[in-house]
Amino acid sequence: MKRVNIAIFVSGGGTNCENLIRYFSGSAKVNCALVVSNKADAYALVRAERNGVPSRVVSREQLKDSSVVMPILQEFGIDFIVLAGFLPLVPDYLLDAYPRRIINIHPALLPKYGGKGMWGHHVHEAVKAAGETETGMTVHWVTPVCDSGEIIAQFSTPLLPTDTAEDIAEKEHQLEMQHFPHVVEQVIEETFA
Repeated sequence: MKRVNIAIFVSGGGTNCENLIRYFSGSAKVNCALVVSNKADAYALVRAERNGVPSRVVSREQLKDSSVVMPILQEFGIDFIVLAGFLPLVPDYLLDAYPRRIINIHPALLPKYGGKGMWGHHVHEAVKAAGETETGMTVHWVTPVCDSGEIIAQFSTPLLPTDTAEDIAEKEHQLEMQHFPHVVEQVIEETFA
């Protein structure tokens, strides 16, 4: 298997992004070649720089334009895309260019609490409001419909009735930190075997 160049797409703080960069640091199989953010002030860009990974900012408008995005991905020889807290919908041209080579992490047990507007604290507040006894994370293939792609892996954690939305967020985040890099590695190995 050749070394696979991945791009990590992010919109926010970038804890999953940094976790992936560190996990694959020195890997013979996977190279975190690029971090792409739709927000110039995303802290994920600081994390990328601190870890020596190049980054690019692509606005929501620019994301819609293949003549802006594709040359960037080609410049870095990107083979695979990982969405790690990336909020915009992935445009069709990217899905066509990377068929079954774009995955996303979602902070709930899909199909529950997915779709438009279901990200970050909105998800955890909905889980709390519904009185769920567990929550979790989902890794899935990206399709044109938000959070509807085939599920690759899910991990769950029990919730207490006394858990706040912040407690739920922290429990779910621990699952991401523990499991997401392993799932990414496994998917890449299976894809490029």
